[in-house]
Amino acid sequence: MSTSQGPGTAGTHRVLILGAGYAGMAAATQLAARTRQANVQVTVVNAQERFTERLRLHLTATGQRLAEMDIPELLAGTGAQFVRGWVTAVDAHARTVRIDDSRVLHYDTLVYGLGSVTDTATVPGVEEHAYTLDSAGDAGALADRLARLGCGTVVVGGSGLTGVEAAAEIAERHPELDVVLVGRQEPGANMNTKARAHLRAALTRLGVQVITGTAVTTVLPDGVELAGAGTLAADVVLWTGGTRVSPLAAAAGLTVDERGRVVTDATLRSVSHPEVYAIGDAAAIRQGYGVLHGTCQSGMPTGVHAAVSIARTLRGKQPRQFRFGYYHTPVSLGRNDAVVQFTRPDDSPRRGCLTGRTAVWYKETVSASPWPTYRRMTTMPSSGAFWPRGGRFTRLRDAR
Repeated sequence: MSTSQGPGTAGTHRVLILGAGYAGMAAATQLAARTRQANVQVTVVNAQERFTERLRLHLTATGQRLAEMDIPELLAGTGAQFVRGWVTAVDAHARTVRIDDSRVLHYDTLVYGLGSVTDTATVPGVEEHAYTLDSAGDAGALADRLARLGCGTVVVGGSGLTGVEAAAEIAERHPELDVVLVGRQEPGANMNTKARAHLRAALTRLGVQVITGTAVTTVLPDGVELAGAGTLAADVVLWTGGTRVSPLAAAAGLTVDERGRVVTDATLRSVSHPEVYAIGDAAAIRQGYGVLHGTCQSGMPTGVHAAVSIARTLRGKQPRQFRFGYYHTPVSLGRNDAVVQFTRPDDSPRRGCLTGRTAVWYKETVSASPWPTYRRMTTMPSSGAFWPRGGRFTRLRDAR
């Protein structure tokens, strides 16, 4: 039977946050804390009650257990409500969201943070034959398959940082398996010479075969076809080659870019629907150096900024411009090695980098930081409002 959340109490401003990933949780904890004394109803919608540590899914994929992080438990006592379910439609005109095709939630302000998933549609065969790292369930399924394999070849499609971390982790935890990393670019292509050399040496030490300068054109039941390079046999294929976003924003009539991300103004509001804020991977957020690419380090600040902007608007003030500059690229290379490339605000590499055990400590500290940060923000919201603004790199001449 269909159920509906009708209009709230007279004078109550309803804020609906879609998605409880890194950006969505930052928005939820910030907004709940900043509007605790106001007549504001904050509701968070997510498909699962467990928080997904996407930064660590390569650990789950190799059978390593992660802490159980419960979203309703974190939100308990903050005043924010949690609704478990899949978002199936957004009606931007009526300002409603349909959940599981059976419930309807109304909003006055929407925070759209549904994030991204692995692109399994572009390359034939990926959807049918490859594993992904989109959720703990996906990673757990891969871990079970690897544990049963005994021997054989694992092909990791995509030589970006997710592919590198996964290939290194699998090779270290399963030395009986042959691991092949395939991609167009050299692993660590955006790092400086020292960091890139350390990354490549670590993959060599772990026995990972690297094939670059080509792309997987088709995933088969027993291998992959490479562009101009024949067929490579594989017992398991892990796909990390690119991401896509939900088509819900485009279907709702929001202005989106060529990848389906919500186009925002300088304050993170939708350029077509100012009552909608877009955050994280779901948003096309322009800075002086270009459009943000999805990472935890930029996603959490977008969630915080959206919450601060909503709180300011409810107090009759104008939201401020969002600015963010990148500062690092940490990459784990198994449990005992890592590399951290420090960057300029536009994500280009600086001279400085960390390697080895120091980099391991740094990477693990970063990966473990979001959950305690959310806890701290529930009582001290200002503690989450600090990040590099990027100076001249992020300044937009035409920002209003």
